[in-house]
Amino acid sequence: MLFLPNPILYICGVWEIDVTYREELSTTFERLQDKLAVLNKARPLSQSALSKIKEVLQIEWTYNSNSIEGNTLNLRETQMVLQEGITIKGKSLREHFEAKNHETAIHYLTTLVHKNYILSCHDILSLHGLVLRSIEDEFAGRIRNAGVRISGANFTPPNAYRASELLNELISFTNNNPLCLNEIELATVFHHKMVWIHPFFDGNGRTVRLAMNLLLMRHGYPPAIILKTDRKKYYEALNQANKGNYHKLMLLMCQAVERSLNIYLTALPERDIDYKSITQIVREPSVPYGQEYVSLLARTGKIDAHKEGRNWVTTKKAIEDYILEKKTN
Repeated sequence: MLFLPNPILYICGVWEIDVTYREELSTTFERLQDKLAVLNKARPLSQSALSKIKEVLQIEWTYNSNSIEGNTLNLRETQMVLQEGITIKGKSLREHFEAKNHETAIHYLTTLVHKNYILSCHDILSLHGLVLRSIEDEFAGRIRNAGVRISGANFTPPNAYRASELLNELISFTNNNPLCLNEIELATVFHHKMVWIHPFFDGNGRTVRLAMNLLLMRHGYPPAIILKTDRKKYYEALNQANKGNYHKLMLLMCQAVERSLNIYLTALPERDIDYKSITQIVREPSVPYGQEYVSLLARTGKIDAHKEGRNWVTTKKAIEDYILEKKTN
C-alpha cells in the first residue's frame, strides 16, 4: 500500500480527504489483506459450504441495508419473504418489494463480478433500477432532475444539474485510482462521495452499498455488510467524512469487511478459529486485560474482532498477537 506524504488528498479538484487515518489503521489493513490471502489460497471452496455462506450473507445484506433505510422487516421475516415467498402480516407492500428487489440486485451484481471489472454508470443505474422496481418506477434507474435534502445530514447535496457530471467524475476516479488507494480505501471513498452526490431521489443508500461491494468483490473480498445496529455510528461517520475526516468511516468499513472474511475463514476445515464474546475471553487466565480495554481494542480495530448483532467477539490468539506486537514495538 502506498503511503502518500501529504495528509490531504484532492479528488476531481474539489473533494478533500484527510488520510491521517492510515497510521492508526495500517495494522488493520495488513490483517485484512493477510486474511484475504488465506481465503484466496483456500479457493475453490467446497460448493456446499460456499452456497450456504452466500445464502446467509445475502439475507443479512438485504435485511441490514433495508433496515438502515427504515424497512421494518426483521431478519427472520426477511428470510421468509426471500426464501419462502411468505407475505408478512402488518408489513407494507413496499417493504416486501424492497426485500425482493434487493435480492434481485445482489444476483445482478454477482453476474458483474470479475477481477478485471470496470465500474460504469450503466451498472450503477441498473442496480438502482432494480432497487426501486415496482416501488417508484418513474425514478428507477434515473438521475434526479431536482434538488434534494437529507434529514440529519450536515450538508446539502449538489444541484441536480451537476449530479450526472459528478457521478461520472467519481466513476472515472474510481476506475483510474490515481492515488493508489488500497481496495478498502477506494471502496470507502467511493461510498462516501456517491452518498454526497446523492444522484437519485430515493434508493441512494442501498444502491451505493451495492456498488461499493462490487468494488470489493472484484478483488476477492466477500461483501461488507454495514449492520443495522451500527446505523447511528454509520451516519455519524458519513457526516465526519463530509468534513474530510475519513477515520470513522474507514474503520467501520474495515470492521464490516473483517466480519465477512471471518465468516468465510471459519468455514475452512483446516482453520480452527474459535470466536467468543469479549466477556468470555477476558475470563481466560492468560488474558491480562479487562472487558472495557479489550472492547476498546475491538472497536478501534487494534485486534482481530467483529460484531455479531450488538456484541463484539474475538479470539484468545487475537489478544496474544496484540501483546506480542506491543512487546516488539
